Amino acid sequence: MICHFSLLVIFSLLVSQCHGGCAEVDSLTEAVAGEGFLLGCISCKRREEVRATTTVDWHFKPQGETHFKHIFYYEHPNADIKHEDFSGRLEWRGTPHSDIQIGAIYIHNVTFNDTGTYRCTFNRILFLKGSEESVTVRKMVELSVVAVANRELTAVISEIMMYVLIVVLQLWLILVLVYCYKKTTDEHEAREARKALKAQAALLETKDNCDGVQLE
Repeated sequence: MICHFSLLVIFSLLVSQCHGGCAEVDSLTEAVAGEGFLLGCISCKRREEVRATTTVDWHFKPQGETHFKHIFYYEHPNADIKHEDFSGRLEWRGTPHSDIQIGAIYIHNVTFNDTGTYRCTFNRILFLKGSEESVTVRKMVELSVVAVANRELTAVISEIMMYVLIVVLQLWLILVLVYCYKKTTDEHEAREARKALKAQAALLETKDNCDGVQLE
């Protein structure tokens, strides 16, 4: 029982890494000039069973300026780049249907002029029983463009912790397997010993019966 429970726990931990639900993870905030960059934006529905349609707008305010400019609009299945500064450089990387929860876009060939504040806006219509409800969600991403990538300390620590967790889980699995194997072997040996004792007792009983017959 312990073996089966331990293996189930390990399996559940591993599966949860691959099949988790919607999670509102923040976007990365540092891009490298000349490379591509994924601007993340996630807005999870509170009730998955409710049907919805969503459109996504992206606005950009360059560093040092005060006004946002409309740069991108997505309404499944059409994507529209709204500003000439991003012409041919933006690509939809979000949810591939109308019930959008991931509104990410990919910037090709990032330049230093792309430094600034990006605003992602979800305009969602929820189809409730007998009515509709409009919901607007806005999220901000402060993007810095650098010449060379810098690994943030938190990212390094997270990566180290991930590998430590994997190693610990593997060691735990090995220990559980060894324990289960030893327990199974001990139980098998105990059964064989009981069988041998029963066979020996039966043999002695048969011998006693035979000796009693001879004495008569």
